[in-house]
Amino acid sequence: MSKKRGLSLEEKREKILQIFYESQDFFLLKELEKLGPKKGVITQSVKDVVQSLVDDDLVSKDKIGTSVYFWSLPSCAGNQLRNVQRKLESDLENSKKKFVELVDKCNELKKGREESDERETALAELKAIELKHNELKEEMVQYADNDPAAFEAMKKAIEVAHGAANRWTDNIFTMRQWCSNNFPEAKEQLEHMYKEIGITDYFDYVELSPAAIQICAVGDEEGNP
Repeated sequence: MSKKRGLSLEEKREKILQIFYESQDFFLLKELEKLGPKKGVITQSVKDVVQSLVDDDLVSKDKIGTSVYFWSLPSCAGNQLRNVQRKLESDLENSKKKFVELVDKCNELKKGREESDERETALAELKAIELKHNELKEEMVQYADNDPAAFEAMKKAIEVAHGAANRWTDNIFTMRQWCSNNFPEAKEQLEHMYKEIGITDYFDYVELSPAAIQICAVGDEEGNP
């Protein structure tokens, strides 16, 4: 035997409304929870069903003293449904007007865009221009290395790095001289330490490479015509 199908939410709402319409009385929630099962609505779902009816203005509620009462009359429900109907009809009318406005706007936008030889020619020319534009953008990327702004930034970076390297070289020479003056008895240990950290007899100030010198020279010429 197949299991009996439970009531849908809408069916439960109809059953609860029947309780109100048949009695035309006022109820506490606990009273509705007792009456609900007689209509096929289980006690546990009565509260949620009643609240959904209240939210839709199909059931009224009010607090009297410490108790909350619920009620609904057929005449009230009829008026509420008629109000809902009027709102839906108004929304439908507004939607129809909006649809007509959109159709008119669409037709207006189509003017001057009808298919023609002139339009096809113009579109072809536009596509060709876009392709050429993209080609030129790609070509500009290839010449980015010769960009004056990029060249000037490279020149400044070289000058900053060269100056910083030689300042640290100067500091190292100063430190070596100070150590020699203050710890003459530790000369051999100091020389051994210098070699371990890369400070050998070949350690000296940094000189710019020919390529770097050329970049700086060109930058100075461009800045002073």
